[in-house]
Amino acid sequence: MPIFQVTSTELKPVSETTFGAEGIMERKDIQRMLREQISVLDDRLLVIAEEFGDWLDSSRRIDLLCIDSEANLVVVELKRTEDGGHMELQALRYAAMISAMTFDQLVDTFARYRSKASPDIEGSKTAILEFLGWEDVYEDQFAQDTRIVLAAADFSKELTTAVMWLIERGIDIRCVRMKPYRMGDGTVLLDVQQLIPLPEANDFQTQIGVKKQAERQSRSDRHELRLRFWEALLDHAKTKTDIHANRKPTQDGWIYGGIGRFGFSLGYTARQTDSQVELWIAMGSGQTVKNKAAFKALEAQKAAIESDFGAQLDWQELPQGEGCRIRYVIDGGYKSPQDQWPTIHTNLADAMVRLEKAMRQRVAQLTV
Repeated sequence: MPIFQVTSTELKPVSETTFGAEGIMERKDIQRMLREQISVLDDRLLVIAEEFGDWLDSSRRIDLLCIDSEANLVVVELKRTEDGGHMELQALRYAAMISAMTFDQLVDTFARYRSKASPDIEGSKTAILEFLGWEDVYEDQFAQDTRIVLAAADFSKELTTAVMWLIERGIDIRCVRMKPYRMGDGTVLLDVQQLIPLPEANDFQTQIGVKKQAERQSRSDRHELRLRFWEALLDHAKTKTDIHANRKPTQDGWIYGGIGRFGFSLGYTARQTDSQVELWIAMGSGQTVKNKAAFKALEAQKAAIESDFGAQLDWQELPQGEGCRIRYVIDGGYKSPQDQWPTIHTNLADAMVRLEKAMRQRVAQLTV
């Protein structure tokens, strides 16, 4: 499908180009850019390692090793070629080899990825737990599956046939096309589209085996319950505030919305027996100093902020992590009796309105 530039008089086609023609290299450029902005491929991924190769008796390396918000391991394989080569076979090998990774090994790998010279194990563990929304390590929920993401300029028919066949047999594998275009002024655009399976074709995923289905039933039930909790909360909350009006219910443990400034988000978090509203400060990879400075600037206004909010807040600088959190915890979570949900949702929405009132203008005025 061509891309068009909209001008005042016409739709002007933008010319396709290639990574090679633009001098864009596979590892030096594409891998680096995706590492820094992995949400281009999937907005629920955390990069754990680049060029991961901690194997026994093998020199093979995973381009990007990630974990998703469901605690599954994710192998990301990249190619700048026009047909994807044999990347599906390579990725399958990597997925099989990585599937036995333990949570402790994941933390160690992430710590060395963040700082090879001085790995911070505790800080890395905290960052992973924050990403997953876990209060503690749940080994029984970790690495229940290993997913594969193939990203290339295009894919051959042989490759896509193989991928479709693997999907039919329960392998979570997808193809993401990254096609470059060059505008007349020399600007290079990148069109990123998931081709297989189509994002809207969730039902295309084949039923998993009876044994795995039984193993995952508990997790599925938890996700379904949490999804219904979010549905009811968002329906109620949009009558009070538009912060999350465009957000859809999710199986994740959190839902965030903007507060009008990059790096600052207002969010709900739902756990089994309690919930919270929070201001999350995270300006991107490597911005720890700015995050902490913003937190300190707001903490200096603690008395006034808590007065406007109407209650004490929990100020979490999270010294072992990159981000910071200012939260208010409420009794009751998604596993509370469902006849208590309306009260929980009312309390959450009310707290969110008060938190926005206390924070929005102050966040906008920060000079960090």
